[in-house]
Amino acid sequence: MGLLDGKVALVTGGARGQGRSHAVRLAEEGADVVVVDVAADVPEVAAYPGPDEDDLAETARLVEGCGRKAIARRADVRDRAALQAVVDEALETLGHLDAVLANAGVCPPGAPTWEIPEAQWAAVLAVNLTGVFNTVSVTVPPMLESGRGGAIVITSSSAAMKSPPNMADYAASKHGVIGLMETLAVELGPHRIRVNAICPAAVDTTILDNEAMFRLVRPDLEHPGRDDIAEAFAGRNPIPAPWVAPRDVSNFVAWLVSDQAWYLTGATLPLDLGHNVRW
Repeated sequence: MGLLDGKVALVTGGARGQGRSHAVRLAEEGADVVVVDVAADVPEVAAYPGPDEDDLAETARLVEGCGRKAIARRADVRDRAALQAVVDEALETLGHLDAVLANAGVCPPGAPTWEIPEAQWAAVLAVNLTGVFNTVSVTVPPMLESGRGGAIVITSSSAAMKSPPNMADYAASKHGVIGLMETLAVELGPHRIRVNAICPAAVDTTILDNEAMFRLVRPDLEHPGRDDIAEAFAGRNPIPAPWVAPRDVSNFVAWLVSDQAWYLTGATLPLDLGHNVRW
C-alpha cells in the first residue's frame, strides 16, 4: 500500500530536475501522474539549456516503470489555454485530480537589480509567478467539482525567505508565490484542498549546475567549477552540506500531498539545511 494509492497528480516542470523526481516519487507511492513541461529553451534565460521532448518522454517512462499511468505533454505554463487542454485530457483519461505540484520555474543568475534586462524580468515573473497562477486556475475548478479534497504544493525557494543579491527577478517571483499560496489556502480550506509552499535552498539540478551560477558564487575565480562552489554553499548552512538532492525534496512532497498531512495548509516550509536561521 502506497501513500497515494488511487490518486492522480499533476506536475509542472516535470521533464527533469525536481519535477521529474517528484513525478517518479509520487508514482512510487501509487499515484498516476500527469507531467507538463515546455520542453524547450526559454530564450530570456540563457544561463542553462531547457529540457527537450526526450527528457519529457523519459519522465513518463520512469513513471510507467513504477506501474502507474503517465500522461506527458508539452505545454508552457505561461499559456493557460495549453494547460487547460492538458487538464481536460487528464480528466477524460484518469477521471479526477487530487494533487497539483506547481513546480515549473526558471532562474537566471548574475545581474544587479538595475541591470536586469526588461525581457528577462518579464520572462521570470511570467514563468515563476503567472505560471503558478495559470496552473491553479485550470486545476482548482475540477478539484472543487469532484468534492474529493486534495493538495496543492507550490515550489517557492529559500530566496523567498532570505533574498540573495543579483537575483531580484527570481526572488521577487518566489516571494510572490508565497502570497498566492496563502490566499489560496484560505479560499480552499473549506473544501479540504490544502495549499502549501516549499522553499528549498540549493537543489542539485541544472539550475544550480551551470557556469553562470558558479560565477555568481565565486566571481574571484576565472573558471569556477562545481567543486569550487560546494564549500561556499556548505558554509551557509547549519547542516554542513552544500545542497540537497531532488529526491530529498520529493520525499517530503510525497508526504505533503498525502492524507497523512491532512491538517497542514497555508505553510511556508523551508527545506534548506537550516539556511534560513543562519546569521
